[in-house]
Amino acid sequence: MAEKDVKTYVKKRYGEIAKGGGSCCPSCGCGADPREVALQIGYTENDLNNLPEEAIMGLGCGNPVALASIKEGETVLDLGSGGGIDVFLAAKKVGPKGKVIGVDMTEEMINKARDVASKYGYNNVEFRLGEIENLPIESESVDVIISNCVINLSPDKERVFREAYRVLKPGGRIMISDLVTEGELPETLKKSFDAWANCVAGALEKNDYLGVIRKAGFKNVKIVSETPYTIDVNIELLGKITSIKVEAHK
Repeated sequence: MAEKDVKTYVKKRYGEIAKGGGSCCPSCGCGADPREVALQIGYTENDLNNLPEEAIMGLGCGNPVALASIKEGETVLDLGSGGGIDVFLAAKKVGPKGKVIGVDMTEEMINKARDVASKYGYNNVEFRLGEIENLPIESESVDVIISNCVINLSPDKERVFREAYRVLKPGGRIMISDLVTEGELPETLKKSFDAWANCVAGALEKNDYLGVIRKAGFKNVKIVSETPYTIDVNIELLGKITSIKVEAHK
């Protein structure tokens, strides 16, 4: 499968989600209440009560903001920011002296997030259209990078992590929530566009995923937490998909 074809399909699918076309995937649930899915993947009632309802889309596989130890005044970058849920959570932590930047390749998602930010007066956030393999961000300008079940959508994960390394300040850190596999997935699944958009086909085996992060230059790479992922997972994949939260430093 060509990388550009995968990206085109994924962009189209998430553009439809942004416009309210619905979705059915392991990281968002099949016709489920987005708020309920958000609670299942790690957000708290307090988190959700302090967010614009429009930003709660039931996407993701974790809550990276909860584990990133974000400090007031820091600059945070969210890779694949979608409707902005993690950007808005991080914005409260960095305060008025900090800044949170969301990057997403789907124009509909960027427009949605910008509208929410404007409507609710988030003055310390910015959303930029771009690909996480080629970030529209200056080198060594970011303190913390977060991402929520998006890097597995990229056909070139090593390039994503090299870009993350480039834009981080020396001593900066990443906190990534993502899906990985326990063992090999069926070849038919890996060649399915739907499975790519559903955050499954592009998932790496767990140790391979950690190896890619190290290869990009990161140090102290460690899994902070991991849980079997079961939300709307096909029976053939039960026990083979794991949600991990990974921390690493530049």
